[in-house]
Amino acid sequence: MSVPVLRKARIVRGRSIVLRNATTTDAAFIVALRTDESRSQHVSKTSPALSDQEAWLLRYATRSDEAYFIIESQTGEAWGTVRLYDAMGDSFCWGSWIMKSGAPSMAAIESAMLVYSYALDHLGFAQAHFQVRKDNERVWMFHERFGAARVAERDDEYDYSISHSAIRKSMQRYSRYLPEHVAVEN
Repeated sequence: MSVPVLRKARIVRGRSIVLRNATTTDAAFIVALRTDESRSQHVSKTSPALSDQEAWLLRYATRSDEAYFIIESQTGEAWGTVRLYDAMGDSFCWGSWIMKSGAPSMAAIESAMLVYSYALDHLGFAQAHFQVRKDNERVWMFHERFGAARVAERDDEYDYSISHSAIRKSMQRYSRYLPEHVAVEN
């Protein structure tokens, strides 16, 4: 059995939203989102300089070990970001999951469903792992309701793992958020 590999996709199209590969043209949106203290308090700090974000996105474009997406409406309105990275065997990590103020509430659950659909059905991963800051109660409660198990903790973070069966069970439970076929354009 081959080990899955993280790959970028140009587009991952869901029912109401699209995950679109991030490019340098998204730098201003990303900086605004990641420097908005009300939205980014639970993610690693980033430079407020647009040139630094553009440089990071240029480096990202040359790497083959992660996928960084802009979460947007079907009409192209940017609502957030999400990133897949840190592949270890058949497990992938995901994070940098931030939604802007005013994004529809369904965008969060649908983006999570698209992340899992893309990783399992298109890339071949079987499970996921990730960290959530302890004070980010809404997000760690979301993951626990989705079936993730808390496997460790540090001073400020919980570590989670979610099995293939737990992901599939939740994907079935929340299937109304996904189309019958998730389209991926490379």
